[in-house]
Amino acid sequence: MRRIGFFVRISNWVLLFLVVFAGCKMEKSPSGISDGMNAKDSLTQLDKNTASEETEDKVSTEPINEGKKKKEVIPPQWKEIVTDSTGILLDIKYAGTDNFTKKKIYPCGRCFVRPEVAEKLLLIQKDLKERYGFGLKLFDCYRPAPAQQRLWDAVPDPDYVTPPAKGSMHSKGLAVDLTIVDKNGNDLNMGTPYDFFGREAHHDYEDFAADIQKNRVLIKKVMELHGFNSIRTEWWHYSLTKKSYPLSDWEWQCD
Repeated sequence: MRRIGFFVRISNWVLLFLVVFAGCKMEKSPSGISDGMNAKDSLTQLDKNTASEETEDKVSTEPINEGKKKKEVIPPQWKEIVTDSTGILLDIKYAGTDNFTKKKIYPCGRCFVRPEVAEKLLLIQKDLKERYGFGLKLFDCYRPAPAQQRLWDAVPDPDYVTPPAKGSMHSKGLAVDLTIVDKNGNDLNMGTPYDFFGREAHHDYEDFAADIQKNRVLIKKVMELHGFNSIRTEWWHYSLTKKSYPLSDWEWQCD
């Protein structure tokens, strides 16, 4: 009887020890993992938790998409002169500082004109190429009203710049400033640079060498033949005065 009682007490102590030991292991289970999971399930759940945290971090640090730049829509009342398709060279002076104001007036150099002007410029380009092997180079085309204001702000002198309130033929898309180039794209000598404001730039100035006079006569003759009118003081300026459009403040986009 004493032996049986002894074994019973020993069994009770062993059972109590096992219960206490199991409870301690359960309390030490990793945070966020169910006590009933095995080792494989625990690793799987940790991977899911980590992936979830990484995804949240990635989403929170992703830059906001502000949208793509809208495609430019050119109004149908304007035609762009592009060298690749016309052969007409462009040197838009007011898109840089190589002009009489020494300031940048346009954000970038593009040439827009009214459809009638574009059609005539293409005919002139064709005539010059077929007759002489020459071509056109454009210095200025359509000038938005805000740009005319910037031009006036830079040089507020009506002897050189048309006051914005009056408006320029450039701001109607009916005027161009240009010269003639040879087959290599070199400017013909017209006696003065573009935007030279002096007596020598006048059409009636004749104290030039014969070759310069010949070039000045040619540019005036070919432009007037196609319906453009000149102004007395600028050999480079021509406009269609038989057409009428309002002043425009539309401005083109830049890349």
